[in-house]
Amino acid sequence: MRLLLLSDIHSNLEALEACLAAAPPHDAVANLGDIVGYGASPNEVTSRVREMGGTFVRGNHDKVVAGLEDVESFNPIAGLAALWNRGQMTGENMEWRRTLPQGPIAIPGLDGIQFVHGAPRDEDQYVVSIEEALQPLVESGASLTFFGHTHVQGTFVLRAGFGETLHPAYSSIGQTETCNFQLETGANYMINPGSVGQPRDGDWRAAFSVFDSDRRIVTF
Repeated sequence: MRLLLLSDIHSNLEALEACLAAAPPHDAVANLGDIVGYGASPNEVTSRVREMGGTFVRGNHDKVVAGLEDVESFNPIAGLAALWNRGQMTGENMEWRRTLPQGPIAIPGLDGIQFVHGAPRDEDQYVVSIEEALQPLVESGASLTFFGHTHVQGTFVLRAGFGETLHPAYSSIGQTETCNFQLETGANYMINPGSVGQPRDGDWRAAFSVFDSDRRIVTF
């Protein structure tokens, strides 16, 4: 299976369309949450991902925009954006958002793989360092966890008792580029496909990934 991985679109329709235009052929889609928030096109983005279908995990912005969680947990800018997004949402899109499931989520046929927004035990946890990744890497029953939330594209890996952080290497800052990452047998991974709508890794380009489950390769 070739699985398209999207995360943290944040109502950025232009970035979403750019990613979909660049994406190679794929068999299914997994969306790791925060479809809305920050950006200017919450309804358009929601309608677009609903049309695409696939597997969904809710994010913290999805919860706040849907009214499932108080806006007080956000910083002022994020909170104001969430309230504005909430005010733009159609009733149908709002009701759909309220049904988004909490991770971890599994996809039939992909054994040992789970999908979350933040972390397996806490959907709102920011996993930004190998120290924060070690516990879920050790304790999780899945050998591969795809997650979002941090807006930073890259990989945490645990092999032979040692943890490591890896990020894709690109040669430019202005072109469409790819970087392949081969998964090793016997290692555990947490992999972030990157943020479609609001990257925070120092690279302004919209980011996504594709996972080839047969070849065990993640293409950033």
